[in-house]
Amino acid sequence: MKYFNFYTLSFFLFLISFQLSAQQLKLNEIQVIGSHNSYKSQMAPELLDYLSKVNPSASQSLEYSHIPLESQLDMGLRNLELDVFHDPEGGRYSNPKGLEIIKNAGGNIPDYDPNGALPQPGLKLFHIQDLDFQSHFLLFADALKALRSWSEANPDHIPVFVLINAKDGNIPGTRPVLPFTAAALDSIDLEIRTYLGMDHLIIPDDVRGNFKDLESAVLAGNWPLLDKVRGKFLFVLDENEEKIDRYLTAKPELKNAILFVNKKEGNPTAGFRIINNAEKDEDYIRDLVRKGYMIRTRADSDTKQARSNDYSTFEKAKASGAQVISTDYYQPSSFFKSDYQIIFDGKVFERSNPVLIKN
Repeated sequence: MKYFNFYTLSFFLFLISFQLSAQQLKLNEIQVIGSHNSYKSQMAPELLDYLSKVNPSASQSLEYSHIPLESQLDMGLRNLELDVFHDPEGGRYSNPKGLEIIKNAGGNIPDYDPNGALPQPGLKLFHIQDLDFQSHFLLFADALKALRSWSEANPDHIPVFVLINAKDGNIPGTRPVLPFTAAALDSIDLEIRTYLGMDHLIIPDDVRGNFKDLESAVLAGNWPLLDKVRGKFLFVLDENEEKIDRYLTAKPELKNAILFVNKKEGNPTAGFRIINNAEKDEDYIRDLVRKGYMIRTRADSDTKQARSNDYSTFEKAKASGAQVISTDYYQPSSFFKSDYQIIFDGKVFERSNPVLIKN
């Protein structure tokens, strides 16, 4: 990390962890910073150049990348976002078309699949089929194994919130993707159970407890104490209503489910909301946080705030009390000149929630 050596960073992470523990906070009474499209490694410059001619705004929005997941967690980030593609037979996304674009531009073909992940069956992990296909882990299973290994090496970490996008949108000029049916969505549960393990999870049943449904438990403040769920992960299906309803046909009322879902308040399965526009929705988010819901919002998007050094969205996100704030810039950009960096005062990525806990 730019501003700290390893020992200084470790001390600060210990200090903030100790402070959170001493306050006996509940899970919803913290605020953390994490990354958006956390798996994304750098696109080949030839692909960005090609996209800049076809769709300049899209190309500009893709000018970011992330360090490996474990390195993000080592820094103190406690939110990740993972995009998965359904590929039960394997090989559907092998030999991405973007390789031909790179070759025709005279570029060097990247070693994008050194472990031969794409021919294997199972959920794949990348951003856009054929174009933005370089990922720190191409197999969702491999990412989960890495998270488990990291967690077991750091057993006292506060929970990590992981958003899941189930990608099945077709893009002109790229190969068609498979839809996320109810069974396909249930396969996300299965892989998390298999490769991360139930002992590393906070699931809806844990929060529901003896209440009639998840939302009733959330409104009653039944989130667990932070110290009771250290070393664990909480997964959220960040999807549209239709896809969430498909998941709920496989997991009615979220019983025995792994994933929380982005259901609007007033539904029995509501508990964790995705509300990404803190500029517009600051008051709305704050009201939900006070009622007991957990919220994820964003500090920036599409590289715009970083290019203009605009912190206004981040300030709104912090003030809203949203428990999870995601960014592409926990470190300054390596693509363009900017000092923009999202971090809390004291150079930390986790703190008590300013709306729920008055220091």
